[in-house]
Amino acid sequence: MSRILLFNKPFRVLTQFTDTEGRSTLADFIKVPDVYAAGRLDFDSEGLLILTDDGRLQQQLANPAFKLSKTYCVQVDGEISEEALNRLRQGVQLKDGPTRPARARRIDPPHWLWPRNPPVRFRREQPTSWVELVITEGRNRQVRRMTAEVGFPTLRLIRWSIGNWTLDNLAPGQWREEQVHLPATPARPSPRRSPKPRPRQR
Repeated sequence: MSRILLFNKPFRVLTQFTDTEGRSTLADFIKVPDVYAAGRLDFDSEGLLILTDDGRLQQQLANPAFKLSKTYCVQVDGEISEEALNRLRQGVQLKDGPTRPARARRIDPPHWLWPRNPPVRFRREQPTSWVELVITEGRNRQVRRMTAEVGFPTLRLIRWSIGNWTLDNLAPGQWREEQVHLPATPARPSPRRSPKPRPRQR
């Protein structure tokens, strides 16, 4: 059976086990051998990262064909408008093409929110707001690019869930082992076959 770890990645931690520049890595928190990150989470983002010892599972988690939903709690610069949320819901045109439609809604600051070190820079004259954003893609810095495109740059980004896995009861830097609940590999469509000719009736 595949081994899977759920890890709450802190701010400014690399999603790899080594670094030549002396930055914090997974090795500072996880001492389990032969597990690797399935997918990525940016150095300046926080939240759920899945690690596994199963190469096939790694591919499934990163494969857009599975449309595995990822939920993010995003603090943005400014009071986000309904117009901007609607643009996120419809899909945003980025330099590498349009995004899939997302689920987006404004939320209160999460009750489980932990302090970030260093904290987001506070400006009295510039309010911020929180958005719950659910996407089924995993492009490079996609959420940050999406919110910037609609006029509300991301200040803080926390991934809360991937599929059915969540950060529930995990403090930053903590991990736990979980069961695998992934769908089977998508079947390739079978080639169409021409119908057999029926014998002519005489």
